[in-house]
Amino acid sequence: MPHSPADVTSAKQPQFVRREVASNVWWTRTKYPGLPSFSRHDLKPIVLETEEAVGQAMLAELEELARTKEGDLSIALLGGRGAQHLHRLLGERAKSGHDTLIARLHVFTQDALVPLNMDNSLSFVRDFERLMGKEFFQQVKSFTTFNTAADDIEAEVVRFSRQLEDVGGLDIFFLGHGPEPEDASHLAYIRAGSGATAQDVAGIIPISQTLLEHHIGKFKAGGTEVSPADEAVCRKARFVWTLGPAVILGARKIIQSVVDASTATAKQRTYPRVMNTELSSDDSELAKQLDENPGLWIRLHPNVKSFILPDVPLMDTSVKRQRMEGSLQ
Repeated sequence: MPHSPADVTSAKQPQFVRREVASNVWWTRTKYPGLPSFSRHDLKPIVLETEEAVGQAMLAELEELARTKEGDLSIALLGGRGAQHLHRLLGERAKSGHDTLIARLHVFTQDALVPLNMDNSLSFVRDFERLMGKEFFQQVKSFTTFNTAADDIEAEVVRFSRQLEDVGGLDIFFLGHGPEPEDASHLAYIRAGSGATAQDVAGIIPISQTLLEHHIGKFKAGGTEVSPADEAVCRKARFVWTLGPAVILGARKIIQSVVDASTATAKQRTYPRVMNTELSSDDSELAKQLDENPGLWIRLHPNVKSFILPDVPLMDTSVKRQRMEGSLQ
């Protein structure tokens, strides 16, 4: 992995502390609260009947933000299948003429495979352009993405993170839910066992075959036309860049959507596991739970709406079995 210059952070600004956990690299900011500052919360999903209804509900959240907050709005877009209908709705608004909501948006991406050519059809940015159209990008106040072809990837992490902090963090973090081995899960691309902590702003972590197949599969399921050449290049990606738990927990609201459990069937097990896991009251044990199953980070945020379809069960079979055995004792 390319290393950034030693003076990548200014002496006048709080430092990004680079730390390595096995093969993972995280950038930590001590100005963000540590794990003991956060309370445990239940996950209470909102079941909607169709993917289109989920997209409408996500747009309604954005419209509510525009009504209740003055000035600029900052959001992190969700790539892949989870927010495609929202993106189409935003594209339609942009095509109909100058849209005052869109014009207030500072838009950020949240994860990416690296290295990857920026024009690759398996890049989130190209998919956003396909769904929202050029008019959306002409109207937004700013659009900040991670340069997946940068010569100095580590310096790019700091540049992106500073731009996010410059707008005051996220008003809405649009999140998905991704499967990991052994029925664990990831948020953004915070992988199981990657060593992320509550004060980590962003990370570069080695890619796994499971995650790579998930990435390619969700693009194809969402309707992206992927050429053999683009797929071959994508399969050579070695790392994943992702925003970290500090940005997720620091967002003023999280809107999660899970709309593809019928095609990504592992989510039928991983989502209810996140929902039904009992979070430890001991912070050191909780840290282990979060590292083993990063999908649980959402359970520490006090302002979450999680939209799912009826194909996502609300209890996994292991929890059912445990509860049945407990009732027989």
